[in-house]
Amino acid sequence: MTLQRLNINNYYSTSDLALAAAISLYYPLEVVDRTNPHKAQFLFKRDEQLNQFIESYWKSAITIEPKAYFNQLRIIKSRLYEER
Repeated sequence: MTLQRLNINNYYSTSDLALAAAISLYYPLEVVDRTNPHKAQFLFKRDEQLNQFIESYWKSAITIEPKAYFNQLRIIKSRLYEER
């Protein structure tokens, strides 16, 4: 999926790797935007549950199993650094 074909208003974008890993445990990572060579953006399809999850994340109100989070962080990093 290319950025040109996306309606950016339908996606949540973050450059926070920790948040992206947490979100991707429950929502598929749609795109890693590497347009800016200094900061990648992780895009997730936006919906009300995602907005609530992000709010809970910032309030430290979610609990994530440590091994699952660590494994997901590795997966996100591999997508970040993979060849285009």
